[in-house]
Amino acid sequence: MVEVSFADFQKLDIRVGKILSVEDIPNSEKLIKLQVDFGNEKKQAVAGLKKIFTSEQLVGKKFIFVTNLEKRKMMDIESQCMVLAAENKEGKIVLLQPSEEIEVGSKIR
Repeated sequence: MVEVSFADFQKLDIRVGKILSVEDIPNSEKLIKLQVDFGNEKKQAVAGLKKIFTSEQLVGKKFIFVTNLEKRKMMDIESQCMVLAAENKEGKIVLLQPSEEIEVGSKIR
C-alpha cells in the first residue's frame, strides 16, 4: 500500500452531499448519473451503481463525496465528484453516509 502525506490528504475536499436525482445512462450496463447538492453548489457524478442501488435507495439521502477530483468523462458525461463506498470480500458495496443528521456541504476532516 502506498502511503500519502497528511499534506496530500488535506488537498482532498470531502463533503456531505444529498442526491437530488438519479438518471439512467443509455447504453451503459453499470453507470448512472447523480445530481448532488452540496449546499452552496450542485455537481453531477457518474457512478457504476446501476445494478446495485435503485433510485429510491439514493434520492434524498446524504452520502460522502470527494468534490475536488479532476473532472472525468464517462460515456460522454462529465463526472464532477465521486461518491465514496466500501466493498467487502464478497463484493458487497456500501455507500458511506453520515451517522447523524448533518447539513449538506459539511466538510469531512
